Amino acid sequence: MAKHYVQILAVLICFLVTTLIFSQSIEPKKPDFGTIEGLTIYPNPVSNGRLYISSTKNLSKSIQIFDVLGKKIYDTGLFGNALDISRLNNGVYIIKITENNITVTRKLVVK
Repeated sequence: MAKHYVQILAVLICFLVTTLIFSQSIEPKKPDFGTIEGLTIYPNPVSNGRLYISSTKNLSKSIQIFDVLGKKIYDTGLFGNALDISRLNNGVYIIKITENNITVTRKLVVK
């Protein structure tokens, strides 16, 4: 009878360990709304249609720009540091920058 308790306990431990491992590996990695090290965005306000975005690591970045109502109006990847935003009208925007799964948002002014 004691053998059965040991076997049941062993199966239960295996089940719990397997569940723990799979639950951690299946969850998608959520973006960290922290700080991108050394992030610089210039010039701001933009008047010549070209925005420069750089960071310490200079990895590829995902760029999204939203109007003041929250509508996404621009979505692109950035592999260098120069972004052409000449098609944007004058106004105030929110720019969302994601690098290495870290996301930051900033106000962007276009003149």
